[in-house]
Amino acid sequence: MSSFISHIATVEIPVSNLPSSISFYQEILGVHIHFQGERNAMLTFNQQGVPTIFLVETESTEKLSFQNFHTEVVHSILDFYTNDLEGFYHWLKEKEIEVGPYNVNPDNGFGGFGFKDPDGNLLSATNVLHPGQ
Repeated sequence: MSSFISHIATVEIPVSNLPSSISFYQEILGVHIHFQGERNAMLTFNQQGVPTIFLVETESTEKLSFQNFHTEVVHSILDFYTNDLEGFYHWLKEKEIEVGPYNVNPDNGFGGFGFKDPDGNLLSATNVLHPGQ
């Protein structure tokens, strides 16, 4: 077992229009600009131990998502935590952000949903915390 890695430092996201994407992530996630270059930007939640988001302007057409061929569900590679999942869902819909189905277990109230950034990258929101979070 390796003890060299302690946590995720940064999540890198490809974007086609840096200024537009910065505005989206600031408004939707409440992040702050830590650094902005000509073709990239480091965004932060200003919380200890939380990964930064590194937006990289690119012409790549690949999107951040994958399909589980066993269930046919399309998954994001990144889940953002919220303690008000239903409120966040309705807020995104009011802002006309593309959102997927609202999936919550009726027995415990835990669940999540997907939403897309301006480039079509699939992101997710969840109200589930895991040990150590």
